[in-house]
Amino acid sequence: MADGRSWRDRLPDNWRRILSTRAAVTLALTVALLSVATAIVNIGTDVVYRPLAPYLPDAVQDAAGFTGALTGFLMVGSALALRRGLRIGWWATFLLLPLTAAQGFLQASQYSLPLIVVSIVAMPVLLISRKRFTKPLSLNTTQIAAGTALLGVQLYGTIGAYALQDNFEGVDNILDAFYFTLITSSTVGYGDITPNPESTEAMLFTMSVLVLGVASFGIAIGALVGPAIQARISKTLGKMTDSQLELLEDHILVLGYGKLTEPIVDELASSDREFVVVTNDRDAASELSDRNIAVITADPSDEEPLQRAKIDNARAVLVATNHDGQDALSILTARQLMPDVRIVAAATDRENSTKLEHAGADMVISPTVLGGHLLVRSALGSDDSELIERIISEE
Repeated sequence: MADGRSWRDRLPDNWRRILSTRAAVTLALTVALLSVATAIVNIGTDVVYRPLAPYLPDAVQDAAGFTGALTGFLMVGSALALRRGLRIGWWATFLLLPLTAAQGFLQASQYSLPLIVVSIVAMPVLLISRKRFTKPLSLNTTQIAAGTALLGVQLYGTIGAYALQDNFEGVDNILDAFYFTLITSSTVGYGDITPNPESTEAMLFTMSVLVLGVASFGIAIGALVGPAIQARISKTLGKMTDSQLELLEDHILVLGYGKLTEPIVDELASSDREFVVVTNDRDAASELSDRNIAVITADPSDEEPLQRAKIDNARAVLVATNHDGQDALSILTARQLMPDVRIVAAATDRENSTKLEHAGADMVISPTVLGGHLLVRSALGSDDSELIERIISEE
């Protein structure tokens, strides 16, 4: 029976979120590609049908073509930020979409029509999905300082070159000064703008722009791009970065991963409790990383990964896999490293409960025994229905 709702309203919340998010990201990437492609076509084509060409100056059309490629690459960056759910990616895309539509209009070419249409269509989709992008952009002090230094050098070079334009050949306006700074600091140096050889001040200024520019570019790439590459590699390998490990405190350490561990991890993830999983199962580690769950790919019975996981700062240790023997080794190692930490374990075989306690566990729970007690209590009318229903529904 129809309930009056649209097919979209009948979808679960997670599916609606995925559809709206993917639609926004896909449209942003499409606009980015169209912006770059349209700019290249309009720059490389001498004769095209331009209905608005008589009403727009050639300089405006040419500027729209060249800047369209730059805007397209900026849109690629904002689309990648959207894919990560970053709020700054939403704002960047929201500000760039009207710009791409305007650039397509100012290019006054029939090839710009798809860019204009897709840019306009993407705007309401982005507005509808604005609540899906809430993650903040977290930059550490080093990254902020590196970005500030890079922008500062460009500002220093632009203002300095413009102030010393009488001592430079080819610097007539502020754009020429910025162009000189950019090609000098990036070591491109076309040679079309050069300092007057007789001006010591201009030559010293050029050398300072070159040295500071190269240094700022190197520092910025290392500080801004390096951590992203390291994080991506670490996520692919199922590892945590050193910076993530340093922040661990009062967390829960989960040693090993198996069928018994899955509901534990789901419970911890839903409670927003900070925790780390240590497992030597690379497939499981990769899946956990895809869910943005902190994981270290290593043997949980070795001392080194437990020390890397900051067991000395851990609030508790959970051990629950399908292998009681391996769990006992993990418990022994954890207890040796931290005699005071609370260790809770699950025994697959009820006969192994005492052995896990002797290994160092403070509490050992047998899922089979617990399930049996709950079933008997339920049959006798004990009011454990809420807990039983929760377990059954999760199963």
